[in-house]
Amino acid sequence: MDDYPVKLGAMLYTLVDPERGHEVAYNRWYERDHFYGGCMIGPGILAGGRWVATRPYKDLRFPAESGVAIPTDAGSYLATYFVQKGHEAEHFAWTSPQVFKLYQDGRGFEERVHAHTALYTHQRDFYRDEDGVPVELALDHRFAGLVSIHVDRAEGVKHQQFDEWFAEQGAPLLLDAESPAAIVCSWRPIIPRDGEGDAPMKLGSGPGTLQRTMQLVFLDAAPAEHWQRFVDYATAIDASGLATVTLAAPFIPTIPGTDTYTDQLW
Repeated sequence: MDDYPVKLGAMLYTLVDPERGHEVAYNRWYERDHFYGGCMIGPGILAGGRWVATRPYKDLRFPAESGVAIPTDAGSYLATYFVQKGHEAEHFAWTSPQVFKLYQDGRGFEERVHAHTALYTHQRDFYRDEDGVPVELALDHRFAGLVSIHVDRAEGVKHQQFDEWFAEQGAPLLLDAESPAAIVCSWRPIIPRDGEGDAPMKLGSGPGTLQRTMQLVFLDAAPAEHWQRFVDYATAIDASGLATVTLAAPFIPTIPGTDTYTDQLW
């Protein structure tokens, strides 16, 4: 990879359900207003992307009881926003007042429920290809699929230890030459202090503990076609003794400007 100065620093990960009967209105409000007004116009933003889990994709999630999506099939739409390294404080200081202002100006949407909305700091990237898509461009590349894998590390196991295990044991399971997975990037949740990250709505399950690690896997193909690979990978995680999987969830990209998938959520 060429070493360019623009680097990925942090991410907002927000998994949300519209209330039944409000699917189209929510989709249009989010992509035509909130995606931009609530995030993309903020300082330090690199890129944003929207993903969806239709009913068949929700049915692939595991384990049956999750510590992230409660219940496990909660959350139909996922939005991921990348923030440039070195601009995290500037961006996140902007977001909370901005969202309150939007709601005060009548630009909120009450008929939605957050399953899991949290901030994450970027840690490390792993690539299938020697000269593949850089992670900074992953959301603009429009990959065909995304899988998020949340794990809770065992007591005393550091995030770096889990990344090292992945480099040696996990990467061969997900990033071999025949795999549709092109990028695996690892993240740590930002645990807010009291009064930080206030919002005009409940944000779901929260970031977890300092023992939480999350991986995003970007795929060249729809995840459903290759789900057994992720089942096998999760089995290897659980068997490692380092961590246990608390949510593995596949998504496909939305099609901006359309209501595609709004009738396939339940």
